[in-house]
Amino acid sequence: MQLEFHQVDAFSNRPFGGNPAIVYRLDAWLADELMQRIAAEHNLAETAFLVREAQGWHIRWFTPTTEVPLCGHATLASAYVLFEIYNEPSDRIEFFGKSGPLNVVREGDRLWLDFPAMPPSEIGVTVELERALGVQIVDVLGAAALLVVLESEQAVRECSPDLAAVARMPWPGVIVTAAGEQQDFVSRYFAPAIGIPEDPVTGATHCTLIPYWAKRLGKEELNAYQCSARGGELFCRLEGDRVRIGGHATLVASGKLLLS
Repeated sequence: MQLEFHQVDAFSNRPFGGNPAIVYRLDAWLADELMQRIAAEHNLAETAFLVREAQGWHIRWFTPTTEVPLCGHATLASAYVLFEIYNEPSDRIEFFGKSGPLNVVREGDRLWLDFPAMPPSEIGVTVELERALGVQIVDVLGAAALLVVLESEQAVRECSPDLAAVARMPWPGVIVTAAGEQQDFVSRYFAPAIGIPEDPVTGATHCTLIPYWAKRLGKEELNAYQCSARGGELFCRLEGDRVRIGGHATLVASGKLLLS
C-alpha cells in the first residue's frame, strides 16, 4: 500500500520557516496505531490526517507520541494542500475535529483559521515554575496550556527552560509571552510532555494568546510573532467567542509512504 503525503511549512511564505507539518488525505481512516506510527516516522511536531465525510473534512492531528485535540499549523497546512494540490473548488473549507467545527478561508495568498477562543484564567506564580523556566515571571494564567507572561520580548527570546521539569507539570505545554517590540506580542511554546520540546509556530496557543492580549491592549486586531529558531508571523483577530488566525503556507515536499 502507498499513501501520498505533502509537507508544508505553515505560517511562512518561504521554505524552512514557520512550522512544518505532514498532511495525508485519505479515502478512509487507518487504524489509530498505524497513524501514530506514521507520525512517529515523520517525527515532526504534527502529522494531519484528513477524510471527507458528510459534515465536511474530518481532521485528526498526531505528534510523534500522541494524538492531540487541536492543532493550528497542521490545519493551515491541510487547507493549503486541499486548495493547492487537490484543487478544492471553494475558498472555504469546513473541517471538524475533536474541538468542533474549524473553518479555513482563503483570502488572496493568506489563509485564515476560525478557531474557538480560549480565554485564560488567573493561576499565579510559583517558585517551581520560575525554576523550570529560568526566568522572572510577571504573571501566570491557564487555559488549555499554561500561559506565562514575561517582562519583555528579550526575556521570551532568551528563555531556556528545563524541559524535563516542564514535562512534569500538569499541563500539556507552557506558553511564554510578552509585548512585542515590532509586533503586538510575541510568544514561544514548549510541550515536551507530548513529544514537542519547542513548537516552531503554534496556531492553537493563539486561541488563548489572542483574547489575553486583546483585553490587555484594548484592540481586537493584532499582529503576532512566534520567536522560535524558525519563527513565524500570525495575523490575529478576536471575534466574540472565536479567534481568526491568518498566515501563509509553503509546500516544501511531496512523496509516498510505502507500507507492506
